[in-house]
Amino acid sequence: MEWRELWEHLGWPALIVAGVLIVMGVASSAVFVERLWALRRSRAASREFAAIVARTLRPDTIAQVLAEAYRLSAGHLARLVGSGLTMYRDAMAGLDGPGMTPVESMRRELERRTAELVADLKRGLPVLASTGSVAPFVGLLGTVLGIISAFRGIAETGSGGLSAVSAGIAEALVETALGLAVAIPAVLAFNYVATQIAHDQLALTNAAGELVDKIERWGEAEGAAVAGGRR
Repeated sequence: MEWRELWEHLGWPALIVAGVLIVMGVASSAVFVERLWALRRSRAASREFAAIVARTLRPDTIAQVLAEAYRLSAGHLARLVGSGLTMYRDAMAGLDGPGMTPVESMRRELERRTAELVADLKRGLPVLASTGSVAPFVGLLGTVLGIISAFRGIAETGSGGLSAVSAGIAEALVETALGLAVAIPAVLAFNYVATQIAHDQLALTNAAGELVDKIERWGEAEGAAVAGGRR
């Protein structure tokens, strides 16, 4: 009941600041939940796709792997491998234009696609970062407004008694507490999500390198077979 009464006695400036902080808190919470869900969905699809690629990917099964990549496109790994294999297939068919080998074309495509997928993974992080860094200052603005209200109470009553300043001091403390309550979870959420994204980014980079190595081994095996046939 005391908190309700305190909220009801907040002035309009304090209510505006509190409203901004509440909106920031809701936005950061929504981003955190959405990123957790997106990462979980991507990892589940990526694990399934990685198992398929490990047992299926061969020169004669590229079309099958691409079909699985399309089916499991919720996973960032599937999108990455799908883009790389599509570029390799097109280059082998002469659709990528002259000047680069199919493997080189695929490597460049994987680099571009990795950057795009990492940017997609980081979507929403600026909201968490901004909330964590700005919310304390918004709360501080509310604190200053509360102190101004306290001094206004002193000026109106002509005395510095508790009754004259209590409302303003209460506003200041509420805004300070609200700013910290919004900022601290946002900072923790940002650090956690950023760590998880860094893990997935490393996994994508490693997967791209492994795919290039595998395709290059195909070329080496084909060259050795041709050389053996000529003998």
